[in-house]
Amino acid sequence: MYKRDTIKNIDIWLDKPEIILLFGARQVGKSTLLEIMASKNKSLKVLNCENPVIADILESKDLLRITSLFDNAKIIAFDEAQSIVEIGKVLKLLYDSKPAIKIIATGSSSFELANRTGEPLTGRNIKFRLLPLSINEISENKGWLPFLELRNDLLVFGSYPGIIDLSQQEKKKKLLNLSGDYLFKDIYKFERLKNPGILKNLLKAIALQVGNLVSVPELASLTGVSAITVDRYLDLLEKSFIIFKIGSYSSNLRNELKKSRKYYFYDNGIRNAVINNFVAINQRTDTGALWENYCVSEIVKYFNNADIFPNFYFWRTYDGAEIDLVIEDEGKLTCYEFKWNPGKKVSIPKSFSNKYNIQNLNVIHRDNLHLIKDLG
Repeated sequence: MYKRDTIKNIDIWLDKPEIILLFGARQVGKSTLLEIMASKNKSLKVLNCENPVIADILESKDLLRITSLFDNAKIIAFDEAQSIVEIGKVLKLLYDSKPAIKIIATGSSSFELANRTGEPLTGRNIKFRLLPLSINEISENKGWLPFLELRNDLLVFGSYPGIIDLSQQEKKKKLLNLSGDYLFKDIYKFERLKNPGILKNLLKAIALQVGNLVSVPELASLTGVSAITVDRYLDLLEKSFIIFKIGSYSSNLRNELKKSRKYYFYDNGIRNAVINNFVAINQRTDTGALWENYCVSEIVKYFNNADIFPNFYFWRTYDGAEIDLVIEDEGKLTCYEFKWNPGKKVSIPKSFSNKYNIQNLNVIHRDNLHLIKDLG
């Protein structure tokens, strides 16, 4: 069982009145995190909202029936809360009627839990995200050397907590199952998609373009739907914590790309499962793209787990000058390039350094991955 860095962020809010909302993809470890918290805090009780009996009681909105489930616990965690119809109203009822009870709610899709809790809980909640295991969480559990020995495996099979310690054959099977209908369960259930195949084709197209600029009109042409539909599906995939986007950095320099975007997967294993490619890293033709996806997602995890929320961008000009990742935090810019092979000299483009007065470029390669672990 892996210790999750997000717990320390949640603990800070346990003695405050706000309802804690914890979002994360299915199988990312939300239930396990609640179990860890409950094992350390005897006043915390976890209720699985996918249990039909619990769901029936919660949906009744009968305060006495609901509180009968608590068994005198002072902290109540509603796991997979998006399963409950009008969960926002249920949580508001408890928040208003039982101020001594601390409430935690988890959900595997921010679009549904946020929608169902949004208006009733305005000003009454604090949000956290649980992402796949980070470099720090894995190395803290295993040690740095064992982590380095596992690195190539992580690039192919990813960092989901229930997958990382399986055999390679078991990892393949579980990832293929996870990247099938199960990963999209909430989208299918709540959005009633007329053609789920389009969603999978779109995700496959994104998987094959990791690290490259994404053209919505091109994706629309490829999938046979409108650009508006593509944008809607991309938004659903983001809100289900499967992919995330970063935009282009620009201060209106004439030759800088504007309004462009890149998409990355939160987990390399899911990306490879989508295209059904689990070939070893030293035999692949997409190693550079996998390395970039891994590094960008790990940096996003680092800041998420540190409860710091900078702006993430890439930078590129029409003549081909580029920087893989630009992080803007309180006006300060930090730049990264990701190269699988060490030794290749990379310098910051003059057009960028002259414009923004940034001279340093951090190059992350396979031999200095500790630089991500030690960002702080």
